[in-house]
Amino acid sequence: MTDDFNPLRPPSRIPMVVALLYIASVAFGITTLIGVIIAYLSRAEARGTWAESHLTYLIRTFWIGLLFGFLSGLLMWVFVGVPLALATLVWFLVRSIKSLLKANRQEPIEAPYTWIW
Repeated sequence: MTDDFNPLRPPSRIPMVVALLYIASVAFGITTLIGVIIAYLSRAEARGTWAESHLTYLIRTFWIGLLFGFLSGLLMWVFVGVPLALATLVWFLVRSIKSLLKANRQEPIEAPYTWIW
């Protein structure tokens, strides 16, 4: 066994850790920020592996979710913001769970640049 083995280095468990941090953000909002920082710091090391697609997907999930969260806040005064915020939450959780399940099987995300699922 080599001395540089680290079970938390990509492509092993980092995408799963980031997805779990995203899911935990429903209760503890700051974990999303921690997750996206970890994803950015780990992406270069994951280049060329199945984990790269997960990290790209999860980073995009953060930024797109932030955009729609901001839009939801702006639209609260016309009562469209609440349903949009709930839809954004469901979308965020579905993407995070999808990434978690595929990462557990060490399968890449087929379309990491998609805006949908």
